[in-house]
Amino acid sequence: MMSQDELKQAVAKAAIQYVPVDCIVGVGTGSTANFFIDELARIKHKIRGAVASSEASAKRLQGHGIEVLSLNDAGSLPVYVDGADEITRHLHMIKGGGGALTREKIVAAASKKFICVCDASKLVDVLGKFPLPIEVVPMARSSVARQLVTLGGQPKLREGFTTDNGNIILDVHGLSIMNPVELESELDHIAGVVTNGLFARRGADVLLLGTAEGVKTMTV
Repeated sequence: MMSQDELKQAVAKAAIQYVPVDCIVGVGTGSTANFFIDELARIKHKIRGAVASSEASAKRLQGHGIEVLSLNDAGSLPVYVDGADEITRHLHMIKGGGGALTREKIVAAASKKFICVCDASKLVDVLGKFPLPIEVVPMARSSVARQLVTLGGQPKLREGFTTDNGNIILDVHGLSIMNPVELESELDHIAGVVTNGLFARRGADVLLLGTAEGVKTMTV
């Protein structure tokens, strides 16, 4: 049996084939993205640099000697590689377990192709068992929380955590998300919400899923 880390490493290796030569690549955040960064280091002479979705990923990239550019300087990116906390067969995702959802969503939106890399435990029929992270401006914490309760969720403040943008995270438990595209838009319209962790309007284009039988490639 392959361990979870071995599955993550396998999908990270598989994602390298989606990185064009001489490009600037968008890089996500989290344990699977870290494996991808380590694989990227092996071909760093073939790429121009990377745009990172968090300070943590930027540090890891720089540690490998990969140039990190700001998205403003890089412009449109050919590819973005990142993991997910949950993903469906429609390639809708919940992301933000690591708290980098806003920058992840921005880099994903600026990329032509989103390659999601996960192990098989992340594939679900319905999103919502994993608490949905929502980045909120601190002064709006209670008013946002009250509106989340009316939507049927139980919001909990992520204690002792501040995002790279200086905001807080409410993790919303108890949602069964039947229509992620609709809910993503609805949450974005709550005043004080910076971003929510539903990646459905702009889902993944390709899912590389690490399974016991090897890496499976899924598209919509």
